[in-house]
Amino acid sequence: MVRLGTGIGWRPEIAEAVERMPGIDWVEVVAENVCPGHLPESLTRLRERGVTVVPHGVSLGLGGAERPDEGRLADLAERAGALGSPLVTEHIAFVRAGGTLTASSPIEAGHLLPVPRTRDALDVLCENVRIAQDALPVPLAVENIAALISWPGEEMTEGQFLYELADRTGVRLLIDVANLHTNHVNRGEDPAEALAGLPLEAIAYVHVAGGFERDGVWHDSHAHPVPRPVLDVLTDLASRVSPPGVLLERDENFPEAEEMERELDAIRRAVEEGEERRDAKPAAVVGVRPEPRRGSLGAARERLALAQTAVLSALVAQAPVPEGFDRVRMGVQARALAAKRADVVAKVAPELPVILGDGYRGAFLAYAQTRPMTGGYRRDALDFAEHVLAGRPEDTSARRALREWWLERSGAKPRSRRPAVRLARATRRVLLRR
Repeated sequence: MVRLGTGIGWRPEIAEAVERMPGIDWVEVVAENVCPGHLPESLTRLRERGVTVVPHGVSLGLGGAERPDEGRLADLAERAGALGSPLVTEHIAFVRAGGTLTASSPIEAGHLLPVPRTRDALDVLCENVRIAQDALPVPLAVENIAALISWPGEEMTEGQFLYELADRTGVRLLIDVANLHTNHVNRGEDPAEALAGLPLEAIAYVHVAGGFERDGVWHDSHAHPVPRPVLDVLTDLASRVSPPGVLLERDENFPEAEEMERELDAIRRAVEEGEERRDAKPAAVVGVRPEPRRGSLGAARERLALAQTAVLSALVAQAPVPEGFDRVRMGVQARALAAKRADVVAKVAPELPVILGDGYRGAFLAYAQTRPMTGGYRRDALDFAEHVLAGRPEDTSARRALREWWLERSGAKPRSRRPAVRLARATRRVLLRR
């Protein structure tokens, strides 16, 4: 087991502050946000100082019905090698649905969604984790996620589900105590019971993050200070086992470096308090006996695919809410997914809010209501721009700027600035329209 110590999530916006922070033993970086051949200079400097860097994937979708994508696995393996990482991490979640198993168009959530705690989902997840483990050069750890919605008819608690996953695959666990708190508020699940059911010896490290509560729903924002209840869950965990590593996550609304350092100090104190409470006897483990699989794994994948496609279609494509789901919570989740899409597209294509001004957000949310994401956020940005252009916006200058932006990015390679090449392309477009 790798001892990591105290760390913080590395983000470009706080790169310089992280380099100056005292007592940072390691950092975690979103795997999809780094290019192995062009690592940010800040990460390179940290590595040269002996700071461990762990890539944290967000798009693999190990909890989905399909087998893990070989290309995504290869990318994650490449990042682990480039960063010299002792392990890589991902999530117990599904992020896309549809496709060949359901004979329907593939759709994406753009977000981590919970898998049902059922035998089918567990069998599929275990096989997907084994596939990922075989493709990666270092050990894999998987994270429990926060959820606004609950699946009806679940057969296990979170602790039981994660215990059997680790028992059957040997995978490490990344325990997010903020997500345990989120599920306590949103789903009535006791964090202490969840911790009591975990194979504590399998913990790779711990995430700590902030959020906020609105109308009885906890939003795991990663943009607010870490609240006392989350630190209490961390203390409870540390009273049961010494966590190999603890990491502060912050993705938006970054405070001054001094405030983040105070949060790190509070995290260290919470762990120390838990260690002081720890009994000499090991914590009891609440496990579950493996049950025979109901039919083949292929059949389990098909059943899971149909269920996940129905849920995701309700969230992003205005399909009916499946029976047994809380319609109000599904509505909250759907609005949260649309808002996240608008925010992320504005980040990956910052020119769009500039070109469209105050009308960007309203136009994007209207677009998102009827057009699910199918090819990632960059493709989503291009599709949105094309949709706006098809509606022929009245603002001539905005229409011209948007058209230029779309033409510049929609081809296989950037448009040439040479007049002759531009004239040839324009002529070809005119001839193709005839």
